[in-house]
This record gives sequence, C-alpha cells and structure tokens, in this order.
Amino acid sequence: MTLWVVKGGRLGEREDRFLDQSVIGIGWDDMPDLAQFSDRDALKTRYRETYPQDSEGRVAVQVGQLWAFARSMKEGDLVVAPLKTRSQIAVGRISGPYRHTTDLGPDMRHVRSVKWLARDLPRSRFDKDLLFSFGSFLGVSTVTRHDAEARVEAVLSGKAVPAPPPGPEPVAEATGPGRDLARDAKDEIVDFVRGRFKGHDLARLVDAILRAQGYVTHVSPPGPDGGVDIVAGAVPLGFGEPRIVVQVKSSDAPADVTVLRTLKGTMADFRADQGLLVSWGGFKETLIREARNDYFKLRLWNQEELLEALFADYERLDEDLRAELPLKRIWAIARESLAD
Repeated sequence: MTLWVVKGGRLGEREDRFLDQSVIGIGWDDMPDLAQFSDRDALKTRYRETYPQDSEGRVAVQVGQLWAFARSMKEGDLVVAPLKTRSQIAVGRISGPYRHTTDLGPDMRHVRSVKWLARDLPRSRFDKDLLFSFGSFLGVSTVTRHDAEARVEAVLSGKAVPAPPPGPEPVAEATGPGRDLARDAKDEIVDFVRGRFKGHDLARLVDAILRAQGYVTHVSPPGPDGGVDIVAGAVPLGFGEPRIVVQVKSSDAPADVTVLRTLKGTMADFRADQGLLVSWGGFKETLIREARNDYFKLRLWNQEELLEALFADYERLDEDLRAELPLKRIWAIARESLAD
C-alpha cells in the first residue's frame, strides 16, 4: 500500500467538504471525467488541449498528479490531508474508486471516498521529516521515505516509533519535486515556540501580542485561573470596549466543546463583550461548529492563527520578547503555482 498526501486547495477551501462528505478531491475543473483515459499519453494530450498555455514542465507535473489520483491510488491506501485552515492533519483510508461528480462544487469534480481515521491530529504529533514530506506544494503526492506509512499508522494507534536516521531533508515523491517552504518555516517556528513558551508561558506570548495590538491586559498567575488566563480592554486603562477574556490551552491535544462552553460562561461572569480561545493543539470539529454561531462574540486561535497574529504585530512586541523569539521576514518564489 501507498501513503498519499492530498491537499484541500491553496487556501484550504476544500477541507470542510473533505471532512463533511468523507472524500478527498482535487481541482482541474476544466478536465473531463478522468476514467475515460486508459493511458497517460491520452490524458496528456487532453490536458494540453485544455491548458495550451502551460509549459512542458508544468504539463508533466500536472498530468502526473491527475494520473496518480485517478489511476495509481488504490482502495485501502492511507491518505494524509494537511489542513491549512486548522493547522491539523486528517488521516484516512481510500474507500472507493475515482469518480467524476458535479455535486461538490465546481472546484472539486474529481473525488474519491475516504474513511477518516482521525480528523484533527496536531501537527506536533508527527516528526519533522514527515511534516516536510507533507509540505509538498503539489496537490497530490506520495511519501515512502523512512517507513513513513508505518510511522503514520503508529501515530494513529498512539504507539511510539523510532525517529528516522539523520540524512538529507525529504522531498515529495512520485508526482514531482518541491516543498511548501512557507509551511516548513512555520513548522520550525512552531517547534521553537513549543520549546520556549511551555505551559503558562504561552499565555505570556498571547498577552504580548494583545498588548502589541493596543490592549491593556492583565495575566492571571500560574495555577488555577477560574477559566480565564488574560483579561484585556481598550485604552485608557483597559476600561474601553471591547472587553475581552482569553483562555489559553497549551496542550497538544485539540480542545473540545466543553472548553468553549466554559469560556462563554466566564464571559458572562466578567461581563465581557468578546472572548478569545487559544488552543495550541487546535480544536475538535464539534467546537468549531458551535463557535460559528458566536462569530461576533468569539474568536479561535490555533497554531496558525496565533502565528499570523504574531507575524502581523511582531515589530510592535516588547524588545525583550523579540529577543526571546527572534524572527526575520524573507521573500521566496511562490512554488505553489505549480499545484492545482
């Protein structure tokens, strides 16, 4: 069997449909039903006719992904879906053949059924080399290095597996080279933040970001916090609106809906206008669904949102904290333009 990586779109726009409909799907919506192509050459000919502007190199990469999704992928294969919108990873098994559909939106006509085995695994559960491999800029790729499939199975079962031997950084296999360098950089920052801001120190980092955004804050001391880690208010003196209560969860485990409901009760106790729930391990689906009903009162920050807030206000952080967390902005070629 093969371990596949399938992305839910450049911005994660297909991810909810992946999980809600128990499928994986890809773009290339101008391409017809791929089942009609019995060989790769015929598929390549049709692709050139559909996308005449593409270079020969791009044609080879794109056709490789289409052929892999429609023909090479087999029922029973393990599939990983890195979730951009949640900073988590879903893992499942292919449970059906390729099919062409018009029921899931114009950007997801090529699909396969999946039995999801885990929908909200924190990225921190996977070794760095696996995260590198999951970070291909391609929409469809495979991973075989260092017993990758067995190690993903071990993560699913909660077993420990030996770390891979040191060696060159991995790249995506089978369907083309390349990695999402921005994701790689974020994963490195995640590792650094996890090591430097453990436990209550994560609340200290969140507090620094809120102060950089212009809030006056108070951080609860370590220990039982009564459901609130930070209270924040607008100037002057923090008496202005909005008044915010913040709960920070530093565990690698996804927060469940009871955490959200506790925060909502704390908001009422503090007569706060709004609440912010920060969970390093992300959020369970039930929590995400319930939070949608309180969009104008609640915000959720997983690792991804926390990093985006950090990047946006980094230059306004206290000098001491910037020295503790040194970051540098860089520019790079957007290689994801080669993906669907």
